[in-house]
Amino acid sequence: MLYDVLIIGAGPVGLTLAMRLGLNGHKVCVLEAQSDIETDLRASTFHPPTLDLYDEQGITAQLIDSGLVAPTWQVRMNHTNEFAEFDLSILKDHTNHPYRLQCEQWRLSGFLRDYIENKLPNVSLLWGHPCESFNQDASSVVVNSKSSTSDLTTFKAKFLIGCDGARSIVRKNLCLEFEGQTFPETTILATTHFPFQDYLDHLSYINYCWTSDGTFSLLRLKNLWRVSLYPSLDESIDSAVESQSVRRKINQISSSFGDSPILEIRPYKIHQRVVKQYVVGRVLLAGDAAHINSPSGGMGMNGGVHDAFNLADKLNRILKGEGIELLNKYERQRRPIAIKHVIEQSSKNRARMQEKDMSKRLLTLQELKRKSQDKSLALDYLLETSMISGLAESLNID
Repeated sequence: MLYDVLIIGAGPVGLTLAMRLGLNGHKVCVLEAQSDIETDLRASTFHPPTLDLYDEQGITAQLIDSGLVAPTWQVRMNHTNEFAEFDLSILKDHTNHPYRLQCEQWRLSGFLRDYIENKLPNVSLLWGHPCESFNQDASSVVVNSKSSTSDLTTFKAKFLIGCDGARSIVRKNLCLEFEGQTFPETTILATTHFPFQDYLDHLSYINYCWTSDGTFSLLRLKNLWRVSLYPSLDESIDSAVESQSVRRKINQISSSFGDSPILEIRPYKIHQRVVKQYVVGRVLLAGDAAHINSPSGGMGMNGGVHDAFNLADKLNRILKGEGIELLNKYERQRRPIAIKHVIEQSSKNRARMQEKDMSKRLLTLQELKRKSQDKSLALDYLLETSMISGLAESLNID
């Protein structure tokens, strides 16, 4: 069978691309190495333009029902309770969703899968089918996949899209440079049902916090809190992920935490990388396969979703008769945005919170408070940090 498009990876980016192409009647097959959607701790913040994009198919309504609307976010000095708070309602003339939404990434994947399986018979989702290899010629791409229950199976399509994450097999097989860096610190992510909002005054649902000698973040979901911590000075990663170390750090945030249950602990490194090319013949990259960034500010998954909507539009037009060179416009529109608006902004967010000099922190906090209290400055800042400016700029690139 000849598919119009083969997609490697059934995360939010791959499933979004499949849905958008399927809605236009194209024959699509998604190959996913895992046997089901992964429900481990990943992205949890949806920015306003992402919610706008999902509105038409009712996905946004499902996300809102499963998540928590966050009308504000804060940068806090935890030991003094001083904070700068940004109110996203100021974006009301620029988006239908002037807030962030806190909801687990895997829920989006589930809603997209259900939509595809119930409404798009022209889209096939094959779980437990890792991509082993592929090759392309001037008119098609052939992918070899071997599942746990079958011998090597061959799939053929007019285009292949790698949406298979930071360790992308597609990107590696293309031998593309993944330029950038890995930051020295390791983040320790923990979840708990402990009600921080009852013990920390004026807490928002999204909080980036300084302590007297470090930093942490508190992000609330509908049924739990996510706490991002860092190893203490001279503490090994193995020690930092032990429950007693995590508990000690959380008790420094709120001594009332005590022996409250910690649900999950996961360490991860922070990478900032962008692939050299998004397009190689009939093979393309999107999402984390093309760019990865610091999670500070919640821009990674959102940027990947924006890739998917953009690329689906280009592929739809090509499959309906426009020239294949339109794919180069996808790269021109999305790669610079990944560098300028995702990588650079998330780097600024990270650098701000990693600052150790207390005098510089206080200056930063005062500047953020000034911005938050000036309508014009706050609007400009939130248009950028909410990814509205980046998406608009992308679409204006010819």
